[in-house]
Amino acid sequence: MPKRNDNKIKVVELFAGVGGFRIGLEGASDAYETIWNNQWEPSTVHQDASLVYRARFGSTGHSNKDINTVPTDEIPNHDLLVGGFPCQDYSVASTLSRSGGIEGKKGVLWWQIYRILNEKGENRPNYIFFENVDRLLGSPAKQRGRDFAIILASLADLGYVVEWRVINAAEYGMPQRRRRTYIVGYREGSYVSDKVQDLKDWTLYEGVLAKAFPFKPKDNTFSEFEIEGTIKEVSDNFNKDGKNSPFGSAGIMRNRCVYSVNAEAVYDGPSMTLGGNVVDESLVPEEFFISEEDVAKWEYEKGAKKIERTSKEGFKYTFSEGGMAFPDSLDKPSRTIITGEGGAAASRFKHVILTPSGRYRRLIPIELERLNMFPDNHTCHPDVTDGRRAFLMGNALVCGIVQQIGKSLYRFIYDKEPISTHPIDIQRDAQPKLNLDLFSELEPQLKINKPKKNYTLDMTKNLLIGFVKEDNKDYFLDGGQTKIYYTGKTKSFPSTIALNKLFYFMPYIKGKGVKDLYLIRIARIGNKAEIHPETEDREPRLVFELEYLESLPNYVVIKPNIFNTYRDTVLGKVMGKTI
Repeated sequence: MPKRNDNKIKVVELFAGVGGFRIGLEGASDAYETIWNNQWEPSTVHQDASLVYRARFGSTGHSNKDINTVPTDEIPNHDLLVGGFPCQDYSVASTLSRSGGIEGKKGVLWWQIYRILNEKGENRPNYIFFENVDRLLGSPAKQRGRDFAIILASLADLGYVVEWRVINAAEYGMPQRRRRTYIVGYREGSYVSDKVQDLKDWTLYEGVLAKAFPFKPKDNTFSEFEIEGTIKEVSDNFNKDGKNSPFGSAGIMRNRCVYSVNAEAVYDGPSMTLGGNVVDESLVPEEFFISEEDVAKWEYEKGAKKIERTSKEGFKYTFSEGGMAFPDSLDKPSRTIITGEGGAAASRFKHVILTPSGRYRRLIPIELERLNMFPDNHTCHPDVTDGRRAFLMGNALVCGIVQQIGKSLYRFIYDKEPISTHPIDIQRDAQPKLNLDLFSELEPQLKINKPKKNYTLDMTKNLLIGFVKEDNKDYFLDGGQTKIYYTGKTKSFPSTIALNKLFYFMPYIKGKGVKDLYLIRIARIGNKAEIHPETEDREPRLVFELEYLESLPNYVVIKPNIFNTYRDTVLGKVMGKTI
């Protein structure tokens, strides 16, 4: 059996997404070291999550392959296996007569976790840490609790003691009402498993999860039972005649013996809110604001309604749903982010807030990241759209939960307090900046636009207006066909301007306004010393290589309102003088 490592806890991250487990664990302790990870999005060519993961953490140890095709011997031995595996039907298809093993339903990724743990044999990790939706404990509807029983039984047969909790992040001071099931396991004979004596006491007071997230048990919800039979028999027969799941929201399993109870959160610390994570209104791109004529659509979607519908069989029934807050309260944690959060279409489930100016708007990607406690601009990538960034956050977890559990697990392994040089930020700047280090793993060229010789202006394309300093004004007024524009020094470029949308550029000349229109041919990372070595200025900047297209008849006076330096709009608003 692997021994306790006194220096590092080597982590393998499955179904990694954009790295929520990694951020949480690294925020808990510098001892956690992710040595291998896998992220594969089926049925899509554009692997957005993998792009972001590599850009943030590097390509070393990163696998962008279908985990079903990755041999176990390609996965390095490790101390801790983590992953947010998808919620699916976990039923067992058959017994494998030749190997004596089990075969899960095809395509169900839980069985890849089982496969890796099983095939690792004596080298399987001492610790496991998984996340899933809260309904896992009660699924499927026709056999309540069966899926979770399969998971627990299969882990027991591999020699793990397993505890779990359903945790609503907002109940422990975090900025989003997101309920998820967290599963932590300890291999028999490991340093932590040896500390588990009484199942009830471990669940209520002494365990890793109880220490991380204290709770009080709800009256008359205690249950104790044993999961019996082969995995196939569990799949076929567990709670077959029961109406309710026997699993409470907190519990532990050892040798298939289960103790569980329903938990009520105990927390008296500070609480983060939606309002504490929004950015200044002046930084929000116009496309995220809701027009006056569209407000009624949103009010309808958010409102209570009764709709008469007809089933496929011809039966008429009334569909009804209650109303939702419109706008969302800034004084409370946000509602759960879903994968459909992106896009401008009116929706019941998307967040909408009211700005100080009295306008309604949707949340921008950086705000969604904050509600999951990711670093600012974590999903910012030239090849990932704002809509996909929202989708990625809908699939993510609240990193603060992982951080707290990671701290607690560390204390049990090492009997001392963890130290991290990457703790998760809980105070957010209303005027965030773009950290150019985010693009250090990418190619120097972030975006290339190639116009035809005979071009047609696209009025819907994004336009970046950049302030030109007095000492650089003559450069932009000399009539040259090609120009280079440098942003300010590191972090001065606004995070809210989506790099993947930049297309046109107009220089803002103080006292005049804008007139000349350029195409952004290339957007890249560079520094002024490339062209002006005498400056010795090697601070990273965004560099736009520009090609002149045409000029307006006269200057249009505008008011740059992003750090008084940049403004992001669309070409039609300037060309039509409607800015």
